Amino acid sequence: MAHFAKVENGIVTDVIVADQTFIDSGVLGNPTLWVQTSYNTYGNVHYAPSPPAEPMTPDGGTPLHYNYAGIGYSWDGTGFAAPQPYPSWVLDPATYLWQAPTPPGPMPTTGGPWVWDEATLSWVEAPMEA
Repeated sequence: MAHFAKVENGIVTDVIVADQTFIDSGVLGNPTLWVQTSYNTYGNVHYAPSPPAEPMTPDGGTPLHYNYAGIGYSWDGTGFAAPQPYPSWVLDPATYLWQAPTPPGPMPTTGGPWVWDEATLSWVEAPMEA
């Protein structure tokens, strides 16, 4: 069994688990609308399956289409990308992941929690709720 994303007008509208022969049968409509996606692919790296509490571990496998597809993701004939989170963010062509503009670059790893402020194009500490 494999995962397949239904792509209509460049946008993923459904993701299912099926055999290639089932997709090819046409039971779900035009088989060319379905693109295989790998649950173990993220940022153009293939990861070993792991329990939810375990961190993802690259396993040297072959990544498929840059990222696992989700409903609302875009498909350009090469890779899947999540919806753009902010207008200023750019798609990294090596990973198909959205990146904050440089500067300021990636989210800080100390302090926080951090949120993106599009008005100032910067990371700011999230306000603490009482």
